[in-house]
Formats: sequence, structure tokens, C-alpha cells
Amino acid sequence: MTSLIRHVTIDCADAYTLGTFWSQVLDQPLHEEDHPGDPMALIESAGVLFVTVPDAKTVKNRVHLDLQPQDRTRDEEVERLVALGATVVDDQRRPDGTGWVVMGDPEGNEFCVERSAGERGE
Repeated sequence: MTSLIRHVTIDCADAYTLGTFWSQVLDQPLHEEDHPGDPMALIESAGVLFVTVPDAKTVKNRVHLDLQPQDRTRDEEVERLVALGATVVDDQRRPDGTGWVVMGDPEGNEFCVERSAGERGE
């Protein structure tokens, strides 16, 4: 028998607050039992679990999420995420429309925003 990935777990300073940010990013609710101050928060439909830990983030992530917008362009998604509290860490967009944007969530965890399927011609 093999294993499966049940969750991707993200360590953070405040699980509920960071979970709420990602809930808005993904337009998916936090688990109904999650509340402010809880040590864990789960976006069940995405399989992403946030866990409060005492350690601060000190280096670049070894694993990160790549987002592909579903109903807007990459650039529109970047603008939306900045409005939610994300920051642009590294802009890899190219003049021909290819590339991606490296962003940081409110706790500095890096993630990328790629082009939408429509922008890729898929």
C-alpha cells in the first residue's frame, strides 16, 4: 500500500489569521470548527493546514504553492492578492507576456502567480 498527501502544512505565527488570508486567496472556507486563536486552521477543500509554531520564518521556503488564476489574468490576480495583504517579492513577468510573479503572504511565505489557462492558450 502507498501513502497519499493529506495536507500541505504551513507553519506560521497565527494559524487562524494566515488561514483566513489564504481562504480569501483560494475562495474556499476555513473548516467550520476553526476560530481566532486556534493553533491550527484548515482549508479542507485545498488540503492546506496552517499550524501556529513559536519559530519565526528565517529563510526562503523550500516548498511553495504555484497559483493559476481561474477567472482573471495573472496581472489582475496579482493586484487582487496585493489588496488582500500579499507583497510582490520578485517580478519575473516578461515583455512577451510569459513569466510569473513571486509573492509573499502576510507572514512572508513565498508563492508564485502564473498565467491563467487562457493566457497560456490552453
